[in-house]
Amino acid sequence: MNFVEELTWRGMIHDMMPGLEEQLKKEVTSAYVGIDPTADSLHIGHLVGVMMLKHFQLAGHKPIVLVGGATGMIGDPSGKSQERNLLDETTLRHNQECLKVQISKFLDFDSKDENAAEMVNNYDWMKEFSFLGFIRDIGKHITVNYMMAKDSVKKRLDPDSGAAGMSFTEFTYQLVQGTDFLHLYETKNCKLQMGGSDQWGNITTGTELIRRKAGGEAFALTCPLIKKADGTKFGKTESGNVWLDPVRTSPYTFYQFWLNTSDVDAEKYIRIFTILSKETIDQLIEEHQKAPHLRQLQKVLAKEVTCMVHSEADYNLAVEASEILFGKGTEETLRKLDEATFLSVFEGVPQFEITKSELEAGINIIDLLAERTTVFPSKGEARRTIAGGGVAVNKVKVEGPDEVVALSKLIGDKYLLVQKGKKNYFLLIAGPYSDLKK
Repeated sequence: MNFVEELTWRGMIHDMMPGLEEQLKKEVTSAYVGIDPTADSLHIGHLVGVMMLKHFQLAGHKPIVLVGGATGMIGDPSGKSQERNLLDETTLRHNQECLKVQISKFLDFDSKDENAAEMVNNYDWMKEFSFLGFIRDIGKHITVNYMMAKDSVKKRLDPDSGAAGMSFTEFTYQLVQGTDFLHLYETKNCKLQMGGSDQWGNITTGTELIRRKAGGEAFALTCPLIKKADGTKFGKTESGNVWLDPVRTSPYTFYQFWLNTSDVDAEKYIRIFTILSKETIDQLIEEHQKAPHLRQLQKVLAKEVTCMVHSEADYNLAVEASEILFGKGTEETLRKLDEATFLSVFEGVPQFEITKSELEAGINIIDLLAERTTVFPSKGEARRTIAGGGVAVNKVKVEGPDEVVALSKLIGDKYLLVQKGKKNYFLLIAGPYSDLKK
């Protein structure tokens, strides 16, 4: 596989230094992408860089994941108007281990081949620098004029930008990142750094440092910053980031994010976030355009990414959970869902509180729905709807007005799902064995 050609048709190249293709054809080459360890999970914004490394390894080359333990203590000014919070070493080390587990689903760290993936932490070599040593060995090779010319610096220093200026700490960030590239060049023969287009300035500082200090040649490649078709930021929802950690973002919510993308975005995302071939993707897009209402493109995208990040079992459960709202679920499906997924599926559904004491001896369905709660405004309407077969509890149709609901009916020892008609859902939440506060 030709790495540059592969990224080109996928729309994943923004800038690339001349000579890179020749370098990749000449020998197995090492490349790195830096990841900021400010959290113990990646979010989907990180996936572009991870996918670049995945394609790089599939093309026979060696990917290196650089965890920015040192740079995470400083903060990168690129694309930001404020300083970021600084982290202590214990937190950074914990985050690093968590990130490696997630990235292991994309990259092969255990291969015996020469292109096995590696993870490094720049804190391991940056902590050895003294301030005097750094300005002597690194600082003297890059002029202030060169550093001031970078867009990330110019934007922060522009008095009309609204930014609060830039500290010396952040000003030196590009030198620290350049030192990373130099270190990996000298110790691991790493000749390529990849990142988002906002990183071009920082990356090229590294190639310049390698040229001036080591007399060597290194390369830069960046991908476009991903945005939605409507211009809003990719990977953000109303509730915040879409995380790879299933505790932070449930597999169901993760699956729904991809399933609900627009047609335009789905065409772009399926190239970037899957390893499906060009022929397969072109065929999918063609079929989708003939019947866009079937959302086949979104379904394949959601399946591929969910299986890659989580598992096929998580994907299957997410699909089952998605079908519940469209009448295809069963009580068994409901009982298989973990609480986070269950609540995600029924987010926004009207809720009522009841107590387990009321269910212990059993409560008549009419009393429950029309007296104890206001699922129905009157007992008469509840009887008529039940008689017409229009009420279900936990996806099981209520057969008659004398039915009794007991503790055994609770989902997860806590919830009752009431369905009125085809689309109206209500969630009854059973509290402790005590009377509710009036």
